[in-house]
Amino acid sequence: MNLKENVLAVLSGEEVDVTPVISVTQIGIVEAMEKTDAFWPEAHEDAEKMAILGSSLYELAGLECARIPFCLTVEAESMGCKVNLGSEDKTPLVVESPFQNAVDIKIPKDFLHNGRIPVVLEAINKLKEKYGDNLPIIVGITGPFTLTGHLLGVEKMVRYMRTKPNEIESALDKAFEASIEYVNAISEIGPDIICVAEPTAATELINPLQFKSIVKPRLEDLSSEINIKKVLHICGSAAPILKDMASIGYDGLSVEEKLDVKWAKEELKIGGKIMRVGGRIITMGGEKSPKLIGNISSSQTLFRGSPDEVKEQAKEVLNAGVDILAPSCGLAPKSPLDNIKAMINGRNEFYSI
Repeated sequence: MNLKENVLAVLSGEEVDVTPVISVTQIGIVEAMEKTDAFWPEAHEDAEKMAILGSSLYELAGLECARIPFCLTVEAESMGCKVNLGSEDKTPLVVESPFQNAVDIKIPKDFLHNGRIPVVLEAINKLKEKYGDNLPIIVGITGPFTLTGHLLGVEKMVRYMRTKPNEIESALDKAFEASIEYVNAISEIGPDIICVAEPTAATELINPLQFKSIVKPRLEDLSSEINIKKVLHICGSAAPILKDMASIGYDGLSVEEKLDVKWAKEELKIGGKIMRVGGRIITMGGEKSPKLIGNISSSQTLFRGSPDEVKEQAKEVLNAGVDILAPSCGLAPKSPLDNIKAMINGRNEFYSI
């Protein structure tokens, strides 16, 4: 199997000889920008530079994917929000929204041609032209709940969930419509995986009941509209909502280091019975369960740790039975390139390859 086939096989529930090492979350780091001359903020707005930086960790470190874009502000900007594109070591940030209430939210007629959406779509085409069927191309989108937070403001949204639930439902419906338009445009071009990121749905911000009643239905509906492989990423302590996440319909669940992989696999029977033969993890049964993706700490090990510490954590996660090895969340821009290499080397040492 080539790299693309290996990743897609895992997400399809097939047995593979070697666990893939990818990132479904943000991968732009400063060292890679310096080596490829594809710097932020230009790489947020230039399709050629976006494609170069999005594949840079494959070219420079052996990460087994390309992944774009590098933030969760693309949809909000195309909806009319003002975005600060940051700098070479700071990701973009929504700084102002034209919407005060749900009734104000409207999807612009030129939504798909507005802001940076055309840049992302062009960058997908460039990656496909360069790598063909050999390298998996992952595109990240903003989940409807997180997008609603961008449109109304996260604090207001969380407050309205308690005081004006109908307002949130209405705003979510409009954010969901925008997500569907964007997903359809991405799917037409045909990357390999769409990662839906819902950091605002973390249990540190909303409680599990709110996730189940408000966030989950839209994620289910969005899942049914995505006709390629799909991954759901939620930050923070996912244990209280893990079973709900697993029942939504995504092929993979990307989780942070706060979630114990061994516990999670047992809790959900993800991948079924875990067996180890030599240096290889084999799973039996449970093929229809979503695959667990993660969860080497992005904020600590990959950012601040040594290469040896990265390799050690990679082996620990693999030994726990993770299905796809990956950073726990988006990479910090100043993460060392050597630590990305160490993540792949840790996997290779685990399998003695």
